[in-house]
Amino acid sequence: MPIITGITKHLGGTEKETPKQQFFYGLVQKNVLVTGGSGQLGKELGRLTDRLNLPFRFLFTDVDDLDVTDREELSRFVKDYRILYIINCAAYTAVDKAEEDSDKAYLVNGKAVENIAIVSKQEGVKVIHISTDFVFDGQSEIPYTENMEPHPLSVYGQSKLKGEEALQAVGGEWMIIRTSWLYSQYGNNFVKTMIGLMQERERLTIVDDQYGTPTYAADLAELIIHILQFSEETEWKRGIYHFSNKGETTWFRFAEEIKRITGIGGCELIPVKTHEYGAAAPRPAYSVMDLSKVCSTFRVEIPKWEEALKRCVDALIND
Repeated sequence: MPIITGITKHLGGTEKETPKQQFFYGLVQKNVLVTGGSGQLGKELGRLTDRLNLPFRFLFTDVDDLDVTDREELSRFVKDYRILYIINCAAYTAVDKAEEDSDKAYLVNGKAVENIAIVSKQEGVKVIHISTDFVFDGQSEIPYTENMEPHPLSVYGQSKLKGEEALQAVGGEWMIIRTSWLYSQYGNNFVKTMIGLMQERERLTIVDDQYGTPTYAADLAELIIHILQFSEETEWKRGIYHFSNKGETTWFRFAEEIKRITGIGGCELIPVKTHEYGAAAPRPAYSVMDLSKVCSTFRVEIPKWEEALKRCVDALIND
């Protein structure tokens, strides 16, 4: 069973010895469009694919390159570049801001996904769409399985659910991967924010009554590449899948582990309740997800979140 550990432990590709080749139209048949290419997951996918020789060519785009809210533009792009797979990492992720900017959230997280669904079905393209644990209300007392009923609390969660529903309603060959508490060495995220604040401040207050599981974006990127290879070698497994690292924690305990691994001293971490923190958007109190389906379907083993965090911190230090 493959183990997700970062880079080439189980992937079929070999390490590249030359710089990343540029995309030439029509040269390779298995062309993969990655939307949201400048985000955390897009960057991790780029880093991974840059180091591997794979039977795919990846086109990383962002809104300046391709506006997925424009269906005609998306359709032209898919046809012109003979896309066979779309990995949709594009999303409106400003959870609190979405409460006041709902039109933009629904446009990017809902309407754009509907566009991808329609175009992909018309052109015979397979889609891997990234969603979120925020589609749940956090009232469960056991890890969420894929067949449990979504009930989002926030505009962000509601808009992401709209995207999921659009993909399923249109049909075609889709996969939805819900993930949680995403972080990496790129962009803005909890790990990088905590490291910065711990170095600047004498004390920090952090929520300790929201339970979930951190996800290292590099591990999610590796899963996605594995799914592409798996699909080429066996068959496409349409459906919803949950992916995070293993285990569960709170934001406060997550911060404690960041502090321990980095060795940062002199900053006191103070646990607080959600209502004391006062965020604009409601969060699920419990959003741990059951990982058994993704593990059994794609024959992978997933590392614990503490081990994944250590690898991310090492990458931040070494890079």
